[in-house]
Amino acid sequence: MARMHAKRKGKSGSTRPFLKANPAWVPMDAKEIEETVLRLHAEGMKTAAIGLRLRDAFGVPNVRLATGKRILDILKAKGAKAELPDDLTALMKRAVELQGHVKGHPKDNSNKRGLHLIESKIRRLSRYYREEGVLPADWDYSLKAAELQVK
Repeated sequence: MARMHAKRKGKSGSTRPFLKANPAWVPMDAKEIEETVLRLHAEGMKTAAIGLRLRDAFGVPNVRLATGKRILDILKAKGAKAELPDDLTALMKRAVELQGHVKGHPKDNSNKRGLHLIESKIRRLSRYYREEGVLPADWDYSLKAAELQVK
């Protein structure tokens, strides 16, 4: 499939092996994994980073197979929830950094266009999250608000 903001096609990524059950060699049980997820979230890690840490340091290849729930579902069940989704936060951080660059280099038209493309992605993603109920219905993106929320 072609990229949204480019005329080229992307490379396909690797796929995980198809597994229906948790492997027998996983050293942790479901309760230990949930406690570790909560502890790592309390340390300030994002959900993707928690999954990587569980995979690399604790030997848990797939949290969903081990516990029956996703990392975000575990955090929601325990009441620990981020105010903004991780992908939206990452896009907003990129937009804030690029805005700082564009202010210092006002004739950099390619990065101005990149900023417009990032902001359009943020608006599309925020519309999706508002429709799904993840964000409040009155939430709206602005660059000044993004600077306050991201930093």
